[in-house]
Amino acid sequence: MTMIRRLVRPFAIVSALAAAAAPLAAQTVNAVAARVAPGITVSVAGVASDRGNVRIAVCTQDEFLKPGCRFVASAPAAVGTVTLMVPDVPPGTYAVQAYHDENANAKIDRSFFGTPKEGVGFSNGAKINFGPPDFGEAAVEVGEDEAFTVVPLKYF
Repeated sequence: MTMIRRLVRPFAIVSALAAAAAPLAAQTVNAVAARVAPGITVSVAGVASDRGNVRIAVCTQDEFLKPGCRFVASAPAAVGTVTLMVPDVPPGTYAVQAYHDENANAKIDRSFFGTPKEGVGFSNGAKINFGPPDFGEAAVEVGEDEAFTVVPLKYF
């Protein structure tokens, strides 16, 4: 019997410590979850029709103009302005790129010459001349409070 107690006792101690630590771990997770950033609200202006969707991507400088931006949102198109909210965007500098995906194929359709066939735009109304703007022209600061920006669409 003494041998069994010696074998069982370490397991009982470890189990008791694990049970006592579980509430502490849960409190730590809850404290971290409470610090999530509020996000950014984007109003996409100049939507030409109610066909398809309006899609946005909030991108870091490394992600800008590349597929795979971490923060994205989509909403049904409506003539005029469509407002989208992207939650939990940490503070930092981002550029917002938007397009009117009229045929809902989740990509920007282009002409033979490479110009977009659908409306496209960038935060700060960054100009689209003979190519997309630089990150700095479209840069928006996201702080501890909710950020807001307007992206005017341009149709070619």
